[in-house]
Amino acid sequence: MLHMKLTSKRQATLPAETCDALGLKPGDVIELDPRVERGERLWLLRPRPARTRAWVGSLEGRVKPVTSHSMAAVRKSIAAAGRKGGRS
Repeated sequence: MLHMKLTSKRQATLPAETCDALGLKPGDVIELDPRVERGERLWLLRPRPARTRAWVGSLEGRVKPVTSHSMAAVRKSIAAAGRKGGRS
């Protein structure tokens, strides 16, 4: 039987066999689901699906590229947007 040891920081390392069986890699999140079956308390471990980032890149082609992030450039951009009624 595989086992884990809890550290003083309440951290545990999953055995490599467990990670391989669950398809886990560093940075993955695991859901813990408490269960009682046949009078025994169990914990169900399952990988949580990665969140999709559909918003990444969604503004591409819709905004003008920015060449300067200086405060003067920011103020100029805000003033220009104000003259256009807040829309670019």
